[in-house]
Amino acid sequence: MKKSIKDLGDIQGKRALVRVDINVPLDENKNVTDDTRIQAILPTVKFLCEKGAKVILMAHLGRPKGEWNEEFSLEPAAKHLAKVLGEDVLFVKSPVGEGAEKELEALENGKVALLENIRFYKAEEAKDDDMTFANELAKLGDFYVNDAFGAAHRNHTSTAKLAKVLKPAVSGLLMEKELRCLGAALDNPTRPFTAVVGGAKVSSKIGVLENLIDKVDNLIIGGGMAYTFVKANGGKIGNSICEDDQMDVAKAIEAKAAAKGVKLVMATDVLAADDFSGNGTNKFVAINEIPDGFEGVDAGMDSREAFAEVLKSSKTILMNGPVGAFENPKFAQGTKAVLEAIVEATKNGATSVIGGGDSVSAAKKFAKAEDFTHVSTGGGASLEFIEGKVLPGVDALDD
Repeated sequence: MKKSIKDLGDIQGKRALVRVDINVPLDENKNVTDDTRIQAILPTVKFLCEKGAKVILMAHLGRPKGEWNEEFSLEPAAKHLAKVLGEDVLFVKSPVGEGAEKELEALENGKVALLENIRFYKAEEAKDDDMTFANELAKLGDFYVNDAFGAAHRNHTSTAKLAKVLKPAVSGLLMEKELRCLGAALDNPTRPFTAVVGGAKVSSKIGVLENLIDKVDNLIIGGGMAYTFVKANGGKIGNSICEDDQMDVAKAIEAKAAAKGVKLVMATDVLAADDFSGNGTNKFVAINEIPDGFEGVDAGMDSREAFAEVLKSSKTILMNGPVGAFENPKFAQGTKAVLEAIVEATKNGATSVIGGGDSVSAAKKFAKAEDFTHVSTGGGASLEFIEGKVLPGVDALDD
């Protein structure tokens, strides 16, 4: 267990230096087009404000590669946050040095400031052990809070090094919830425990599949990666996506699942298309009999039913990746069916965790966040957590 802001004593008048993940999309007029990540940090910000702390937020936007670039300024995010909070947010254009310290002296108890994009500094992403930048940032705070689960897999100054020099170093409420929900699903699941692993490539999910086989009762494999398994077993996959160099891995995963008594649930039929735009011929075929010139783009009718049946009888569900090319409405029905089954299972008392990336986009498209127990805010971080990897931004916090 990591310490959280709830474990801190009296913090009135203390400066909370808080790493958040508000890497939000902006339109051409610099308006925030999706404020999910800003909404996600509000419980932590409000908790600290109510305790009378001076809240100093640090974050990044995009990949400015250590150079000042107006395109990646966090000022629009500061304005949006002010609107959401209903009060001014002090925007600090130069986060490091005496200028920043002077500007922040004016910050009153219970008020919020946001520092300019921390990735404007090369030292933020430096791989070395130099702590100069961390020590500079540490001058701005009396204690450190990490609420940026989405960046917790990065070994950067603001996500990991800073926690070593500014103490106490604790998690925010969002970080705490992410660790609790993902951790409980993986380490102490109510059974049966089913994982849905989708996405295009086996190679990007080897660690996830390997780790989950040790923990789950059922493993549903969907999306593009399924065709590597089908071809490894001698099936015809037409023009479907396939990693020939991962076929041995697919066979090894099947063997490990069998040895562990894990039920591997694969699609038996698919929607195949001869044009990825969806405007050509689309037809249902057996997954191991996809004709040349066609590629599998979504789970078929029988597969959707089989997936749903397993999910509805599960007590813990973890989804990481869609089961079809859901971005195209014509190829979205399989992923929609899986999410509807997860929503139904959740209503009947199952714990459901949607783990990052494309599965979160799909969940937003076909359901509401409150339909699931937890929708993770961390794409890469969720993936690495599910793989069982140590996240530097979590590891550096106080136990």
